[in-house]
Amino acid sequence: MLIIDKLTKIIQNTLEAIEKSQNQIYEIAEESRNQYKMIEDELNQVKMKTEEIILQVDKLTKLEKDIRYRLMIVNKNFKDFNEEDIKEVYEKAKDLQLQLMVKKNDEQILVNRRTELELRLRSARETLKKAEKLISQIGVVLGYLSGDLKNIHVQLEDFKEKQYLGIKVIQAQEEERYRLSREIHDGPAQILANLVLKSELCEKLIDIDRNKAKEELRGLRTVMRSSLKDVRKIIYDLRPMSLDDLGLIPTVERLVTQHNEESEIFVEFKFFGDRVKLLPVIELAAFRIVQESLNNIKKHSKATRASVKIELTKKNINIVISDNGVGFSRDSIKRADENSGYGLMSMEERVLLLNGKFELNASPGNGTKILITIPIDVYGEVQYEKD
Repeated sequence: MLIIDKLTKIIQNTLEAIEKSQNQIYEIAEESRNQYKMIEDELNQVKMKTEEIILQVDKLTKLEKDIRYRLMIVNKNFKDFNEEDIKEVYEKAKDLQLQLMVKKNDEQILVNRRTELELRLRSARETLKKAEKLISQIGVVLGYLSGDLKNIHVQLEDFKEKQYLGIKVIQAQEEERYRLSREIHDGPAQILANLVLKSELCEKLIDIDRNKAKEELRGLRTVMRSSLKDVRKIIYDLRPMSLDDLGLIPTVERLVTQHNEESEIFVEFKFFGDRVKLLPVIELAAFRIVQESLNNIKKHSKATRASVKIELTKKNINIVISDNGVGFSRDSIKRADENSGYGLMSMEERVLLLNGKFELNASPGNGTKILITIPIDVYGEVQYEKD
C-alpha cells in the first residue's frame, strides 16, 4: 500500500500542476486566435492595396502607351511641332515611364507580402487548431487522472516513463527548429528578396556612368541571390516545410536529389510500401536519421556510391543506409560522435526512444551499413492517410 500511496501522491501532484497550467493553455489559445485575426486583417489590407496598385498600373500602362503613340507622331512629323511641344511630350513620356516603373515595383512588393501573409495565415490556422485540440485533451487527461488510480503504477513503469519523456524532448527540439526556420524565413530571406527588386530598380534609374553602375548592380544582385539561396538552405536544414506538407518520402527524395547535385557521391533512393502519413515524431526521426547519415557519408566516408532504402509495413518503418566507403572501427564511434554533433550514438538513442532497433555494420575498408526498425504505432495509434 505504501507504494500505491506514493504513486497516488505523484499523480495528485501532477494533477494539481496540470490544473494550474490550464490558464496558461487558455492564454496560449487566445493568443493564437489574436495572432490569426491580426494576420488575417493585415492580409485583407494588403489585398486591398494590391488591387488598388494593379488598377494604378493598368491606368499608367494605358497612359504610357498613349504617350508613346504621341511620341511616334511627333517624331514622324517633326517639322509640324515647335521645340516647346516636343520637349513637353518627351518629358511627359519620361515621367510616365518612371511612374510606371515605381508602381510596378510597388506591385511586386505587395504581391510578395500577400504570398507571405497567406503562408503565415495557414500556419497560424494550424497552430490554433492544435491549441484548441490541446485544451480538449487536457480535459480528458484531468478526467482520467481524477478517476480510478488503482492500476496507475502499472502505467508508470520506469522504462515507459523514460520513453515518453524522451519523445517529448525530441518534440521540443523539433519545435525549436521550426520556430527558428520561421524567424529566418520572415526576416533575412524576405529582406534579400526585396533587395534584389530594389537593385533592379536602381539599375534602371541610374543615369550617371550607366555601364559601370549596371555592372556593379549585377554583381550585387548575384551576391544577394547567393545569400538568399544560403538562407533558404538553412531553413530547409532546420525544418523542411515539405515534411509537414508532403510527408516523409517526398522530403527524403528531395534531400537525396539535393545531395546528388552537391556531391560527387551518388546516392540511390528506393522506397517500398504505401505512401501514408505517419505520426510526426516518427517522420521527423526518420528524416533526421537519413539527413545526418548523408552528411556523414559526404564528409567522412570517401565513398563513390551509397544507397538509402525505406520500407513501410503495417507495423514498422525500416531504413537501410549503406555506402562503399572506407568504413571505421567501432572504437572510433564515440570520437566520431563528439566531432559530428549529432553522431551515430545520438542516432541510436533517437531510435531507442521510439522503441525501435538500431544495428550498425562497419569495419575499416568495408564501408558502412545502418539498419533501423521503428514501430509506427509508438503511441498506440497509426495515421494512415493516403497521399
